Amino acid sequence: MTDRLRCGSRVSSYRLGELAERIGARMLGDPDVIIDRVAALDAAGPGCIAFLSNRRYRPYLATTQADAVILAPEFADACPVSALVLDNPYLGYARVATLLSPTVETTPCIASSAVVDASATVAPDAAVGAHCVIEADARIGAGTSLGAGSFVGQGASIGPHGRVAARVVLCRGVHVGARAIIHPGVVVGADGFGIANDDGIWVKIPQFGGVRIGDDVEIGANTTIDRGALEDTVIEDGVKLDNLIQIGHNVHVGAHTAIAACAAIGGSARIGRRCTIAGAVSIAGHLEIADDVHLTATSAVPNTIREAGVYSSGMPIQENRAWRRNVARLRQLDEMARRLRTIERKLLGQS
Repeated sequence: MTDRLRCGSRVSSYRLGELAERIGARMLGDPDVIIDRVAALDAAGPGCIAFLSNRRYRPYLATTQADAVILAPEFADACPVSALVLDNPYLGYARVATLLSPTVETTPCIASSAVVDASATVAPDAAVGAHCVIEADARIGAGTSLGAGSFVGQGASIGPHGRVAARVVLCRGVHVGARAIIHPGVVVGADGFGIANDDGIWVKIPQFGGVRIGDDVEIGANTTIDRGALEDTVIEDGVKLDNLIQIGHNVHVGAHTAIAACAAIGGSARIGRRCTIAGAVSIAGHLEIADDVHLTATSAVPNTIREAGVYSSGMPIQENRAWRRNVARLRQLDEMARRLRTIERKLLGQS
């Protein structure tokens, strides 16, 4: 492996044979070709490694200008360049992209415009950006960086080697584990939506809990995670959250679950481990979802799911005239069911 600098970032390059060893792939072709970036099959050039995991892109393989391609065994014989062969080429691509990803150089420092309470603990090798605010008794772990304008509230903590982008808000009592990646605009620990009705007037319920986030969690831009009402909201290790997700108070998300953009999870719901929740899914509060449940896009979940599997709801898009006809028929289903029962009774009576 060699390193070079590009625009303030350190870029790695590898011999193809070394990449094969790193990701556990079978190598075909020249092990000494130098790879320094990843690219799409139809846009790659010298020094690039591409990947093929979807059959739709198979036609681009024959004409690719990449120096190497990551692919499955079924495509190996058709590859015109060097190849890394493994059963899960998309996972191989993820690992190679991680190795080749530019590492932004950060200098340990506290910006002169940052406000850090005297009782806060900031690791000597942490980086605190311009106009950050770190309140009393907060803790910033070794090697962690805070982007400009971020806020760490009283008693909150971030573990070692985290990357917190600009304008992130971690409210009081929020605890984030090691190696977190938190994108711009995230708010963790705002009050949950707790209100009680007093004869038509809403009364706010104080929120006393916190938020506990495990290791290796990634939180996408403008996602919000509310503090618990009495107990903590919990995000376990390895959870991956996309942009614009709302997680309500006292929710518990199991380890290694992935949630796509615009999903909304109601208060006190419990999501199992290794689940995948697609975009715009809505999950009602106070229910449970088992481990290894996969919810397809725009699904609405009003009830507990007790068994692993793939679940869907909602009507896929169709041409407008067909949709209008189908909606009209849906409105007639109750009457049609009553008529069908009447016919069945008559037929059974005749038999």
